[in-house]
Amino acid sequence: MRRICVFCGSSPGKDPVYAEQAAVLGKLLAERGIGLVYGGASVGIMGVVADAALAAGGDVIGVIPQHLKRVEIAHAGLTELYVTADMHERKAKMAELADGFLALPGGAGTLEELAEVWTWAQLGLHSKPLGLVDVAGYYRPLREFADHMVAEGFLRQEHRDLVFVDADPVVLLDAFARYEAPTVAKWVQ
Repeated sequence: MRRICVFCGSSPGKDPVYAEQAAVLGKLLAERGIGLVYGGASVGIMGVVADAALAAGGDVIGVIPQHLKRVEIAHAGLTELYVTADMHERKAKMAELADGFLALPGGAGTLEELAEVWTWAQLGLHSKPLGLVDVAGYYRPLREFADHMVAEGFLRQEHRDLVFVDADPVVLLDAFARYEAPTVAKWVQ
């Protein structure tokens, strides 16, 4: 893995553990020689993961849409910063640059980015690993909802299983290193 895209919040969240674990992940990526691709902001969890990777000597590529450049305060110290026309272009560029995807805690934007790459994997549009860094059980309700979608027949188990989940980013990165994309069944019958 050369680069991993990390989806995460532009706010810090209420619990300091979110920022602490973002810093752990940023440092870990740099120590493993894995570049970080992320949303390009200097604030919130985004800024923390980027700063930690940079401080540990890592390469950090930000991708931010023009309309958010001031709102999210584009990070000025990155290895590289792409400014895109809109959110669609942002997500496509992040996916193009990354060999895998992790989600730290975040809001609706983080969920939307995760859902899109998860759907792309389900449709066979990419074969890159996906994971949730389940800091302090943040993603427990999403895991339960995914299980509910399976139980109700709207999501196949093999598509639900495309997403790795663990609180420890070391476990997730180790799983990514061993990852071989499964052959997934067509999403409709």
